[in-house]
Amino acid sequence: MLELAELLEGEGFNCFTATSVKLALQHLTRHPDIALVITDLRMPEESGMSLIKRLREHTSRQHLPVIVTSGHADMEDVSDMLRLQVLDLFRKPIYHVRLLETLNNLFP
Repeated sequence: MLELAELLEGEGFNCFTATSVKLALQHLTRHPDIALVITDLRMPEESGMSLIKRLREHTSRQHLPVIVTSGHADMEDVSDMLRLQVLDLFRKPIYHVRLLETLNNLFP
């Protein structure tokens, strides 16, 4: 994710990176102006899906747009993502042009 953050910062986006769900939630608490979460589906300890579920349960952040990256998503994961209103799924390796198009449409 550090490489992705560097790419996005080079395009003018401010980024925070987290290596765990716990750290991601801390960033979201400390920085209420965060407008988007990009998470990997597979992470140490807890999954990206766990992060999304916790966001959706938190009333002040339940509508925060989420993009998922994964090289291992299966149909059950996709079904869960639809139910949790994930904005988009990017298979790894991430096609950067498509991601930037998505972000530029989201944040014109």
